[in-house]
Amino acid sequence: MVILKLRIRTADEWRELAPGDLVGEPIFVPTTDELEPGQQVIVEVSSTILPNKVLVRGAVQTWRPALPRMRVRAGATVELASDEQIKLTFLHEVFAGSRTDVARRRHLRLPVSVPVRYRVANSSSFVESAISEIGVGGALLTTQEPLPLETELTVEVIPPGGAAPIEIAGRVSYHVPTGGSGLRFVSRDGDGDRRLRELIRRLRAS
Repeated sequence: MVILKLRIRTADEWRELAPGDLVGEPIFVPTTDELEPGQQVIVEVSSTILPNKVLVRGAVQTWRPALPRMRVRAGATVELASDEQIKLTFLHEVFAGSRTDVARRRHLRLPVSVPVRYRVANSSSFVESAISEIGVGGALLTTQEPLPLETELTVEVIPPGGAAPIEIAGRVSYHVPTGGSGLRFVSRDGDGDRRLRELIRRLRAS
């Protein structure tokens, strides 16, 4: 998937490029790479104001070339995926200065939409679900109701291009307003860590 890098220097610049509060209102991403309408992309937002880079999924609405004489920049309008509303709100709040209690993450989270299934520890039955973001340290599991904190579970996911699922052990460490359960991956040996990084690499390239 194409990753568009969006470097933000000031809060005013962010609001100029992302004037809307809702994911249905597109953001503008300067880029000279020609993109097709409907093309799926990831926008990587970075800034000294942010504690970490924030990656959000979206689809290109339009792309325009640069018009130097009219001082028009090349770039694309991108409509963010509906499940990226929390991240968009987070970005608005951080750039506006109304949210400052944000801890820095050790590992970058990749926004995805991948079907998975999971089973809680000491249970043999699996629950069909999905993950909306993943990194070396954890993932965000889509659940109708938040799972209790500290719940231990195993997630099965089939890597892009793979046939057999890989298992990842995790523990619920936080909740999000939409009902998702944040996982922290645990008990990974060297081979497990390698397989997890390979999974993330394939998801990023798919």
